[in-house]
Amino acid sequence: MKLPALPGFDAHAFDKYLKNTGWLLMARVGSLLIKMLVTAVVLPNYLGDAQTGILNYPLVLASFFVAASSLGTDSLVTRELLVHPQQHRTILGSAFRLRLFSGLTAIPLIYFAYLCIGHYAPEPPAAPLSYVAIVSFVCVAQSVNIIDCYFQSIAKGKFIMYVQVGANLLSALLKLVLIVSGASLTAFVWMLLADAALLSLGYVYVYRAQHHNPFHWKFDRAVALNLLKHSWPLALSSVFVTLYMKIDQLMLDAFWGKSALGVYATVVTLSEGWYFFPMALVAALFPALMHARRDDPARYQKRLQQLYELMVIISIGIALITTFAAPYIYQWLYRPEFHIGAPTLAIHIWAGVFVFLGTASGQYLIAENLTRISFLRTAIGALTNVLLNLWLLPRYGMNGAAVATLLAYFISTFSVLLIPKTRQHGFSMLKALVLWNTLSTLAHKSEKK
Repeated sequence: MKLPALPGFDAHAFDKYLKNTGWLLMARVGSLLIKMLVTAVVLPNYLGDAQTGILNYPLVLASFFVAASSLGTDSLVTRELLVHPQQHRTILGSAFRLRLFSGLTAIPLIYFAYLCIGHYAPEPPAAPLSYVAIVSFVCVAQSVNIIDCYFQSIAKGKFIMYVQVGANLLSALLKLVLIVSGASLTAFVWMLLADAALLSLGYVYVYRAQHHNPFHWKFDRAVALNLLKHSWPLALSSVFVTLYMKIDQLMLDAFWGKSALGVYATVVTLSEGWYFFPMALVAALFPALMHARRDDPARYQKRLQQLYELMVIISIGIALITTFAAPYIYQWLYRPEFHIGAPTLAIHIWAGVFVFLGTASGQYLIAENLTRISFLRTAIGALTNVLLNLWLLPRYGMNGAAVATLLAYFISTFSVLLIPKTRQHGFSMLKALVLWNTLSTLAHKSEKK
């Protein structure tokens, strides 16, 4: 595989990591296609808007606690495995124990949050407590996914591909069987938990296939405390990221009801389905950034700028195509009751530009050990999204929620401009947003001709 021949990109700089990137992208593309065909299209058409809203609600509520129970350890564990590969059993064992304990702790907190929402919200929650109870165990299942960090650290993205594509294919097949057999909504709620379980079992299987055994993991108190010391800002950051990615759905249900939530859920799935690109790229290229930071600071800065511009090019391309295609997507793929989601999708998709940039810049903050700034940035985004939703959502419904999300992502991503330590980093993202280096390269080549 070769890096795309785009002006301003050093094709040789990432060559060592391209194969891993390709495998990761293949895994995400496979997951995306499956998600679009089954989860975002076939299933909503089978259930209808109201039942889609009911199905989506427990997963949205649980997602806040799933983010918290992961403790923000993924990138830190990958970094530690890169630096101390000989200690991988201790690092993984310590991280797993932390995530398992936090997952178990999160379950009663989910129930408490549900009861609070039911008491204070204008309308009762879309889903019953029994559905929320089923999905809450996703917090426990996700603890095993720390194995993902091991394969990232050894640049073996193909194993991640095996797990993600395999689990998603099996999940899609099971959902199609349920649809054909006329299954009830409850069966699909159980499938939400089954999805997480299949992914975890897949990671364990491929890890054991590489002659490793999770039962040989070791817990080290010092390692665990070190992870917690550096990860708590990232854990809180993950919660705030989930807050401003999901709070609009909970508020939409509270103000407009489960049918509106069901339609908006299709918008969010179609729009956020593309977010696999930045996550896959930065996960694969993080080792390249860390090595460059250690060996060649100038190359490190160059790679960051190239990464930002690549993110902008991909995200704007996706947004432009989706904006024009949105009416046709809903007209051709959905029942009439979902068609009102087309204008909302055309707005929501542009939030991806800032998600792509924010995901890439998050790696810079981790590399520079500025995790507290990462936390501050996402806290600003979450607060902005809540306030904007309180203002826009009751007046404009789904379109208001989409505008609030777009503005919150923009403010969160570029809030680093307000902090002296990261201001230059913010200017680098602004330059990438206008494709400064790429356009300068094209202009320079044009002058030579």
